[in-house]
Amino acid sequence: MTDPYRSMARNNAWANETLHGAIAEMDASAFAAERPGFFPSLKAVLNHIHKVDLYYLDALERGGLGYAVYDSHDQSNPAALAAAQAEADLRLIRFCDTLTPEKLSGIRATARPGGAWEERVDALLLHLFQHQVHHRGQAHTMVLHAGISPPQLDEFHLDYDRAPTARRYFA
Repeated sequence: MTDPYRSMARNNAWANETLHGAIAEMDASAFAAERPGFFPSLKAVLNHIHKVDLYYLDALERGGLGYAVYDSHDQSNPAALAAAQAEADLRLIRFCDTLTPEKLSGIRATARPGGAWEERVDALLLHLFQHQVHHRGQAHTMVLHAGISPPQLDEFHLDYDRAPTARRYFA
């Protein structure tokens, strides 16, 4: 894969799958337990990642939902949230797989306080990828605080140390 947007979409899916896999056995009370970080719990930070993904996917796909994506209830079950996140991650991969230079320079409207704001597709994608990495880092610390060995999330792009679980994203 030479396209960095396609590669980052796949990295995102793999990292989310890996992180959610680490907490797959966690019960709902541990998932919602208070942990150190910007968000008060794994439930809160992982639901935030998912909803922000949906917000930007909606803008990129011109879905017209805007802030309405935030109206859904937070998932309390880690497995249900993992499945919903995987679905969003596949949408992002499909979107990035259709990118052309023209689409990257295209404009999308995002709902913002005071009205719609126009942004370039490439900038929206870069922001979304950075947002995901930022908050997965916070979740990583919370996983450790929960007594679970946090998974390595940076072994994706290099052939040298690519995690075996990441290889399927390169098929």
